[in-house]
Amino acid sequence: MRNLLIAALLLTSPLAAQEREMERINWMEFKELVPTKIDTVILPTGTLEPHGVANNGADITAPLAMARAIAARVNAMIAPAVPYGITGSMEAYPGAFQISEAAYRPYMRDVLAGLAKNGFRNIIILNGHGGPQTAVLQSVAADVSAEKQVRTLVINWWSFASDVTLQVFGEDGGHAGWNETAMIQAIDRTLVHPERYSDKLATAYPAPGTWSAVPFPSSIGLYKPGQGHPRFDQTKAEEYFRKVNDKVAALISETVAKWNAALD
Repeated sequence: MRNLLIAALLLTSPLAAQEREMERINWMEFKELVPTKIDTVILPTGTLEPHGVANNGADITAPLAMARAIAARVNAMIAPAVPYGITGSMEAYPGAFQISEAAYRPYMRDVLAGLAKNGFRNIIILNGHGGPQTAVLQSVAADVSAEKQVRTLVINWWSFASDVTLQVFGEDGGHAGWNETAMIQAIDRTLVHPERYSDKLATAYPAPGTWSAVPFPSSIGLYKPGQGHPRFDQTKAEEYFRKVNDKVAALISETVAKWNAALD
């Protein structure tokens, strides 16, 4: 009787965080979970490129940590992150990688199709990198949704959370600006090096049609002149991480609920 009770408790207890990561479980465990217990998956995507005094992999670090923080809340599995992407104007910096759209588009199509084939009905792409990559992900996600009869949602977290940036920091952010650097600082402060920082490392992005430079002259690009310089406040960083996660989790939950109400 005691052994049966223990077994029942294990079956009904919440999944450990590691059990939601697809690469950490075996095929038998996966079969028990998907799709009968979990039909949503979060796919973190990013790239490798400079981020001021934060790690080159910030675009991977942020969405992966966010996925781990919210997966249980939205009852989702976490797919292995896609670490390489379409880097663009910072490709020339040391440690950066540039994947061509001709290679990236079909690869991402196959990744999404594979998630659909494995039983996921709701595929959430939690994207950490902007530029042309966002348009490609949205296009591919729409194509796979139509072809495989799955539902897809692409979230560019830094843009979606722009109101949280203003709320927490009182100003706009930027690429490797206060907002993104704070996100990494909250996740793992050892990945951020304030001692290497100077405001001279930042350049405000130009107004449309005014000027352009390749490579971009700074690895920190500010959305507005004079705003978004990293300030390395740990308390604000942790607040920002929590509030961004709350907003992203709410969007996923609301979207899935509306899909279910309208389409089931």
